[in-house]
Amino acid sequence: MSKNTTPIEKYKLKSGEKRYRFQIYVGIDPLTGKQKRTRRSNFKTQKEAKLELARIKLQIEKGTFFKQVAETYLDVYNLWVKQYEKTVEESTFVKTTGIFRNHILKSMSDYKIEKITIDVCQKHLDEWADKLKHFQKVKSYAAKVMNFAVKRGYIQSNPFDYVDMPVALKKKQASMEEAEENFYTREELIEFLCCFEKEKNVKAYTLFRLLAYSGMRKGEALALTWKDLDFTHNKIVISKAISRGKDNQLYVKSTKTGFARTITMDSRTMEILKEWRKQQKEDYFKLGFNTKSPNQLVFSNEHNEFLQPTKTRKWIVQVQKKYNLKPITTHGLRHTHCSLLFEAGAKIKEVQDRLGHSDIQTTMNIYAHVSTKAKESAIQKFEEYLSI
Repeated sequence: MSKNTTPIEKYKLKSGEKRYRFQIYVGIDPLTGKQKRTRRSNFKTQKEAKLELARIKLQIEKGTFFKQVAETYLDVYNLWVKQYEKTVEESTFVKTTGIFRNHILKSMSDYKIEKITIDVCQKHLDEWADKLKHFQKVKSYAAKVMNFAVKRGYIQSNPFDYVDMPVALKKKQASMEEAEENFYTREELIEFLCCFEKEKNVKAYTLFRLLAYSGMRKGEALALTWKDLDFTHNKIVISKAISRGKDNQLYVKSTKTGFARTITMDSRTMEILKEWRKQQKEDYFKLGFNTKSPNQLVFSNEHNEFLQPTKTRKWIVQVQKKYNLKPITTHGLRHTHCSLLFEAGAKIKEVQDRLGHSDIQTTMNIYAHVSTKAKESAIQKFEEYLSI
């Protein structure tokens, strides 16, 4: 068979549907010096296969076939995402690809990469800003693909670098976030925990008490094993977290910062954890599980496997509605802990270390949000001090 013979072949899928494919010699690979062939398949009609074959032959004649690596935004994304997957945690990769799938690729997939202008990018940024709370993050990821295209020489500059951020929408978002106080005051937290204790759900009460008094992330708490707890010195080692990876599966990963930390706990919370350990032993023995192993999860489901992170929302909403409490999220207990640390007089660096913030700016942002309460408290103390 000659090199230029490229018969289009008909074949069948397992479903019985007909498809067409071909193989064509494309010349010598300039990088390796070896002969190279390319294959194309899954054409629904012979006409589609012929058109693609003609397009490739034309590229070969012009000498552009090997240069034609990526034409569209989707082509570049597919190249970028392979590299990106190697640089981040599985859970981060899943979240990122979800952002692309739900927002970016819907808008930009078919655009020719070299035809994407500042106006095109501005248009989609405005659309994202109009309907998404965290539109800046979407813009940032969309720009990463364009930066990749610059590095690979497909385009000269990234048009996302020149767009204007929707200032009015940013201010609107900031005011909305300021209005949403996702944390409890000292009095609200005490009431919340008292109401939870009444529910007789020892596992849930222990978990929420731990979150409120440790400030750890929910994923970190759900990954704890009993060997991470030092009851002698009232300390907890936080070295891992659970997260959701591919195929919606839960898995253990490192902490968000990649570093372990050890925090000191109050004695009452540690006593509550001891009580839960005894209760867990009894409850899970009835279910056929031995929980004496040091690798036993502190909080697990009825199959003694990872507790679904969504379970905490069900628990917290149920109690908040039943007792007419201020609604906050499970993550809001972390902000609550941070807020009360500041009110108690803790230094910013101390709070950063305890909460495991890699960037002190994150701690500063929370401090700025809760500082009004701390300032009011300071004035009250001043008045009390001067009162005669």
